[in-house]
Amino acid sequence: QVQLVESGGGLVQAGGSLRLSCAASGRIISIDNMAWYRQAPGKQRELVARITADSITNYADSVRGRFTVSRDNAKNTMYLQMNSLKPEDTAVYYCNGRFTTISDTLRQNDYWGQGTQVTVSS
Repeated sequence: QVQLVESGGGLVQAGGSLRLSCAASGRIISIDNMAWYRQAPGKQRELVARITADSITNYADSVRGRFTVSRDNAKNTMYLQMNSLKPEDTAVYYCNGRFTTISDTLRQNDYWGQGTQVTVSS
């Protein structure tokens, strides 16, 4: 089992910045891709940014150039630096990761965090 805990969300004015963290814990052998998703009220969950185990990144068009995803493999932690925030960035942000665990060494499984609210006021 893996636990993902997001932190760093909150209320910020348009143009401001926030840094989200996602800490993974549990019986982890390895972590493959990790990603941030978000879901705004009445909308589907969407991919915001993804980072591979080798730190190759890709971003949604709506956040490219403003958001930066990174990871610290030694700490099993992923980050999302969000700059120049806009009201349309308001959403619950979820952490996702693909893990190999001690209890299931034959395959990778996806886990999700509980989400952290980001609210950007105009």
